[in-house]
Amino acid sequence: MANAKLRVTGMTCGHCQAKVEKALKGISGVYTAVVDLPDGEAEIDFDDDSVTIDQLVKAIGRAGYGAKIAG
Repeated sequence: MANAKLRVTGMTCGHCQAKVEKALKGISGVYTAVVDLPDGEAEIDFDDDSVTIDQLVKAIGRAGYGAKIAG
């Protein structure tokens, strides 16, 4: 299992937060996804044998938001 923290841009409300969480949780191999709206970050636990960071970033992009590795 791996953990990633992504910086998410474009979120302005709880609906945005829920949309990003749903996009991440919809990926097979993602165990948990917690999105922190005030900090603009998403913390994801996932199976790194079946999911890549790039897939996580792309899923957030398809939901209409920007994302990159935090830090």
